[in-house]
Amino acid sequence: MNLPDLNIAKMRSHKENQYINLKENYEAELKGKKYFLRTYGCQMNVHDSEAIKSYLETLGLTETLDIEEANVVVLNTCAIRENAHDKVIGFLGKCKYLKKNRDDFKIVLAGCMSEQPDFIKEIMTNHPYIDIIIGTHNLYDLPKLLLQEFKKQVIEVYSSSDEVIEGMNFKRDSLYTAWVNIMYGCDKFCTYCIVPYTRGRERSRKLESIIKEVEDLKKKGYKEVTLLGQNVNAYGKDIGESFSHLLKCVSKTGIERIRFVTSHPWNFTDEMLKVISENKNIMPYIHLPIQSGSNNILKRMNRRYTKEEYLELFHKIKEAIPGVAITTDIIVGFPNETREDFEETLDVVKKCQFDGAYTFIYSKREGTPAALMEDKITKEEKEERLQELNKLVNYYANKNNQKLKNKVEEVLILGVSEKSHTKVYGYTKTMKLVNVSGPKSIIGKIVNVKITDTKSFSIDGEYVEELVK
Repeated sequence: MNLPDLNIAKMRSHKENQYINLKENYEAELKGKKYFLRTYGCQMNVHDSEAIKSYLETLGLTETLDIEEANVVVLNTCAIRENAHDKVIGFLGKCKYLKKNRDDFKIVLAGCMSEQPDFIKEIMTNHPYIDIIIGTHNLYDLPKLLLQEFKKQVIEVYSSSDEVIEGMNFKRDSLYTAWVNIMYGCDKFCTYCIVPYTRGRERSRKLESIIKEVEDLKKKGYKEVTLLGQNVNAYGKDIGESFSHLLKCVSKTGIERIRFVTSHPWNFTDEMLKVISENKNIMPYIHLPIQSGSNNILKRMNRRYTKEEYLELFHKIKEAIPGVAITTDIIVGFPNETREDFEETLDVVKKCQFDGAYTFIYSKREGTPAALMEDKITKEEKEERLQELNKLVNYYANKNNQKLKNKVEEVLILGVSEKSHTKVYGYTKTMKLVNVSGPKSIIGKIVNVKITDTKSFSIDGEYVEELVK
């Protein structure tokens, strides 16, 4: 097998000799081996997994969906919610069983959990069979560590670096849409959030590097990019740039569709609105987390805005961008959230009538200020509030979707529908999922679709022969 040259060294020249010294024996060590990758968490983790796949396949490994066939298992973890933590620990039990009698079975723990000192201590104590613990900042070291790992049995821990890496390679999950990191970390320090502690402070990529990545994707036939960051609005503050200027520059590349996530209300500017409204290839879709409608809870969350300020921004966006769809994040059951606090959240949902919302019960994360707050709300109360909130959110989501019935929408077709293999699926400009009756030949194209039926979470439609792009 002729394996490609290790090109990770191009990212950071002072790493080059390490890879060159290892290159001569990696083919023999990894020939014919397979990897299994499981991803937990947000869009950032999904995009990190695209980098992990690229690194592993550069070494000559091939992907398998059957963990029992794998020689390397990578768990790309999330530290935001307790549920994700429990799933990782549970899955490690299966990994331990498979590793028991196999010297060529290596376990890699990557992602946000690997940036938490308490979790690393837990792993070192209770799960010594794990071979590598690697944080979000050090993924480029994975090839070198794996090469070494097939010759020894010592847990390596690599985490906590504040560098910004340019020129990373990705094995992208789609041929038509792509994630593009524009920055790393977050400076907001919301009291419930572990991200500033696992992904570090805000660090922006160079504007010219981002533009080059988008231009390269366009040349390869990609139709859509999503600019990615924990708080994209804060892009450029550390390098003398601004997110509005970046948006304008990305728009000028001519790529058909541009999206971005996630926006913090505190940094959403009038200049951003102006750029979005003036550039037709920036999609009319904004994800704008509110988290709570109670000023009391927002203050305790350290969100830095009030309910009134959020509503003012919401209506300003609606006025500036015709037909815009706005979705949000909402947490219920924050420590000592009263019924009155929760009613304020329901009031915001009624006033905004969001196109959708990601809703969660508050999850305590050790190491955050909120973890130290007294909490007298019962689990049952929290679950009841979540159900009540979801019922209201779904009502407005369905109501907004119904407005599209019998209309013709431009849809980027991404693949065969999971709902029905006789249909394809894609997304409207406003990020509505559409299951489309149409030929597979339109996959990868932006086409006209007549909406025939609507639900809270998806829409049905029929392909209209006239091709858009």
